[in-house]
Amino acid sequence: MKKYVAAMMPLAALMSIGTASAQSTVTLFGIVDTGVSSYWNQAQGPFGTTITTKQTLLTNSAYNSSRLGFKGTEDLGGGLLAGFWLEAGINSDDGTGVSSNGGLQFNRRSTVSLEGGFGEIRLGRDYTPTYWNDNLFDPFGVNGVGTSLISTASGQTSPGSVRSGWTNGQYSRSSNSIGYFLPKLGGFYGQFMYAFNESTRYDPGGLTPPGVAAIVADPSLASVADDARAGRYIGGRVGYNNGPLDVALAYGESTVGSNFYLGTTSNINIWSIGGTYDFGVVKLFGEYSNNKMDTSFATNAFNPFGTTRPGFDGLLIGATIPVVGYDLIRVSYSAVRYNNVNTDFFGFNPNPEADKFAIGYVYNFSKRTAVYATFAYLSNKNGAALTVGGPAYYTAPIAGFAPVPDKSYGYDLGLRHSF
Repeated sequence: MKKYVAAMMPLAALMSIGTASAQSTVTLFGIVDTGVSSYWNQAQGPFGTTITTKQTLLTNSAYNSSRLGFKGTEDLGGGLLAGFWLEAGINSDDGTGVSSNGGLQFNRRSTVSLEGGFGEIRLGRDYTPTYWNDNLFDPFGVNGVGTSLISTASGQTSPGSVRSGWTNGQYSRSSNSIGYFLPKLGGFYGQFMYAFNESTRYDPGGLTPPGVAAIVADPSLASVADDARAGRYIGGRVGYNNGPLDVALAYGESTVGSNFYLGTTSNINIWSIGGTYDFGVVKLFGEYSNNKMDTSFATNAFNPFGTTRPGFDGLLIGATIPVVGYDLIRVSYSAVRYNNVNTDFFGFNPNPEADKFAIGYVYNFSKRTAVYATFAYLSNKNGAALTVGGPAYYTAPIAGFAPVPDKSYGYDLGLRHSF
């Protein structure tokens, strides 16, 4: 009996510590979303022929992104809360993590925060303000084949002939960020973010690698990009949410490239306005977005126009319609029109554009488990190269003719469980 009592004393001590820390909470949460997706991407070949690339695979995150996370808060007293959030993306179809090496990394969100009557301050990797408009005002939540063209064009890393070399690595999230969230002010809300590029700067600037002496010896090195300015993000979002109405305006600027010696700096500037209105029998969605790359040149560089600004205007309208129980019908139409891409003085080479229609059905077994089906059809014009997902268009020359993108369509069938 004495041995039993002695053995239980450490456990009792641990339990007492847990009681003393009852004002601290840690939660494990996640989503597993897996299904079958199929894609058909068609290009126009020579003499009226078509060339199609097809793919069917077991995939994930077509309804909600698969993830595993930990979050916690501590009540510091006086209305002050400390918290953390660690969230990792997972590929539920093969068990790997969403990262370059396939391992589990907290790349979706990794923040520590302090919250009180003044609002909330977050430090770490977090979602950008501009991304939230695309996510929350899209009936498909930027997941699967139904994702709006605004999101596809904004975050696309392989734009082909439309925006070659334009990659926005800070479209959805920014690392090394400081974020501020407004406190609850009636129905008004807001988020502001600044992300550091954490690059090394040199003074005098001529010492920036590869260095003046190296350029004198080999002038070709002057064209080597030095991305000392790249990686910075600044943006904000303000909105109003009251009853059935939710509307928000967002703006963000990402520095995606620079070249010290040529004196250029490239920023992707995004602003958007969107909203939803819930009538009960139907919830309406809408968004307008303007996405532009602004490359500024030094005064000693030859550029008579001072800046180049390729980009696009995007539009989305959509709806969700509740049916029996928790079931949901989702529909959307989205379009993008590129600007200053195919430029000429006579209009013989019009700018690319694309349109997309998506429809889906969600059957909820419960609040945590659902099956879903989505179909989407996309049409490209004038060289736009967007797809609903899957393989790239076939573009290798055939008999002297290069096929051009035409259409893309596909479906998702899957099961989602959250915990």
